[in-house]
Amino acid sequence: MEKIKLDIAGLSYSQTQSGAYALVLCEVIGKRRLPIIIGGFEAQAIAIELEKMTPSRPLTHDLFKNFSDHFNINLVEVIIYNLVEGIFFAKLICEQDGKEVEIDSRTSDAIALAVRFECPIYTFEFVLSSAGIILDDDDAEDLEDMNSEINLEEITKNPTERMSLKELKKHLKKSIDNEDYEAASRFRDEINKRKEN
Repeated sequence: MEKIKLDIAGLSYSQTQSGAYALVLCEVIGKRRLPIIIGGFEAQAIAIELEKMTPSRPLTHDLFKNFSDHFNINLVEVIIYNLVEGIFFAKLICEQDGKEVEIDSRTSDAIALAVRFECPIYTFEFVLSSAGIILDDDDAEDLEDMNSEINLEEITKNPTERMSLKELKKHLKKSIDNEDYEAASRFRDEINKRKEN
């Protein structure tokens, strides 16, 4: 299958999900856009690198990049290879000492790594034809307006700070149920911080 190269068109607040963002990818050659709904932490990871900000401590994706550099592993490309029931599937194509390896990844993580490794992002025609949208000139201007209205400082600050206490408790429970203890600890810390104030 022929790969279609994509660029990042921008990040905007999701109109459908509270606390989520739409990562909009666009065809390099063509007019279609591929909107992907991602979480606040993932949006933050992408926005920080796009704006060339340097966090005081390495974020998870920065750590992955540092680890890869140390062991001479290069991320060659990212491929968004499937779409099933509204969920995008991606893989990292990595190379070390001439050997190529494919690694399954969440699409948001793959994009966050792609911007750090400055590697190309691809998809296939069937993904674009089923989830891509064509923006007319007015819609394209609206997307540009949304991008300019997004306060990067808002995205790059801790997403838990923007959540209500009810949302925090809901996400805490969901994180524990999914055994995502790293996320659960962030939600717990924010809840405790608010109780102290």
